[in-house]
Amino acid sequence: MTRPQKQGNSQPRWLFPFVVTVIFCLSVLPLGRLAATGIMSAFRGGASELLSDPGLWRSVYDTLSTSFFGMIAAVVLGGGFALLLTLFDIRGKALLGFLFMLPTMIPPQVTALAWIGMTGPSSALLKAIGLAPPLGSPQPLYSIGGIALLYGVQNAALVYLSLRAGLLALPRDAVEAARLSGASSFQVLKDVILPLSLPGLAAGAAIAFVSCVGNFGIPAILGIPAGIYTLPTLIYSKFAAFGPRTFADISVLSGLIAILSVIGLMVEARVLRGRDYRVIGLSGQVAVFRLGAWRWLAELLLWLTIFLILAMPLIALVASSLAPAYGVPLSPATVTTKAYEEILFRQAATRIAFTNSLSLSLATAFGLLVVTVLTGYFLVRSKSRLVGLISALAEIPYALPGIVLAVAFILLFAAPIPVIGISIYGTIWIILIAYFSSFFAVSLKPVVSAFRQLDPSLEEAARLSGAGFARRLVDILVPLVAPAAGASVILVFLIACNELTVSALLWSAGTQTLGVLIYNLDDSGSFNIAAALSVLVVIMVIAMMVVLELMAKRLPKGVVPWRS
Repeated sequence: MTRPQKQGNSQPRWLFPFVVTVIFCLSVLPLGRLAATGIMSAFRGGASELLSDPGLWRSVYDTLSTSFFGMIAAVVLGGGFALLLTLFDIRGKALLGFLFMLPTMIPPQVTALAWIGMTGPSSALLKAIGLAPPLGSPQPLYSIGGIALLYGVQNAALVYLSLRAGLLALPRDAVEAARLSGASSFQVLKDVILPLSLPGLAAGAAIAFVSCVGNFGIPAILGIPAGIYTLPTLIYSKFAAFGPRTFADISVLSGLIAILSVIGLMVEARVLRGRDYRVIGLSGQVAVFRLGAWRWLAELLLWLTIFLILAMPLIALVASSLAPAYGVPLSPATVTTKAYEEILFRQAATRIAFTNSLSLSLATAFGLLVVTVLTGYFLVRSKSRLVGLISALAEIPYALPGIVLAVAFILLFAAPIPVIGISIYGTIWIILIAYFSSFFAVSLKPVVSAFRQLDPSLEEAARLSGAGFARRLVDILVPLVAPAAGASVILVFLIACNELTVSALLWSAGTQTLGVLIYNLDDSGSFNIAAALSVLVVIMVIAMMVVLELMAKRLPKGVVPWRS
């Protein structure tokens, strides 16, 4: 006997309330608590003192300036790569695209450490080749420009993916019609392709801006030593100097970050308002422009860019990890692996961080998979009018900066949980729940893509044969979405294992993660040990990305970000 189901629907009756409960707990409840705290603080006049502080507005200015210039850098880098790799006959496109994605997948604090190791008077790499500036020279990255540059490197792939998706959807017949009319390749590019690709470019720019606004790792390592505080690092500093007004202040600051993020998205909408970008005709891979004799120059430029933004910083990071101390030149006489020995065999904090990050990432990846398989099935199969709203609410926590989400969960769990009277604040459980909320959309997307590609007739035939929902799920649905589910697990694990922004506010003694440990090691002056740990993290990131690349052919379109 099967469980009751809605008439004319293959879904069990409990599925809708289950999905609504999940969305409420992971999205509506924490963000509602954050909004309520901010509003109450404003009504009680507590926000006036904070808003009258010149330091706050200096942080807002630094946030906007670094984010704006970081967005510009990301558009130049990501837009250039998207145009060259999508429209022109460049060789090695797959490898170039894969390598261009790496800086985005590498944690921002690792990116900052790698670039510090590549520049300035204390660079072990520059000293080894005799190009280091004189001692006493300023570190150029400890500045607004340095933060913006690394924002651009970190987020260029977001612009690349967005613009590339738009370019691949352009109508082939429009391009061919322009060519048959006698238009040159440059005219086709200027008058047809670029205007139609503006939505993808604007979307990528907006996403890059929002990502810059919420970035914590880069301004924490580059900005704090120079007295430059963006809003995320200001929240961190206020939380570190805990006082009676801390919760009210950080809720208001989190609201400012959310407002700036929304403004970025609204500017994107304003740019596109009044323009009609609908295309008619067949879309797909646009015709390739042939560079002829200029191809070698374009390829040289692309590979040189990869070398400068990826290879050189990673080489510098390895060099820093092999130097006995920060600022010591690397040579055959000074090279040492003591930093790796310290990490792997001596430091208990490293073992704890590895254990915490691996267990949190695995629990998040596999725990979310159970939830997202059911949620994805509901979103694809349900005919409810609430599907759009539920889908949007699922996306919001991931779209918001991680520091905002962390504050929301601090406010939610600062006091013991009602009824049961148990407090999870200061434990590893609050980090796990925050990870569930933050990465829910990451886990959901591949599963939804897989469900949309399934033929409903398979499940319908099983249902008419008397198979209940659980039987259909185990025997039909799960095996068919298994490749996408595997990609979901790897993506969530990869992002969660190196996360810093959420856990920076939620960790306590014994619950530090790898991202937190790298930041703390650098902050305490153990740069070579932080560099060694960062090298191990980069190796893990590359390994996981290679696994995803090998799985790509078996996965639905769009699951592997750097694949078309």
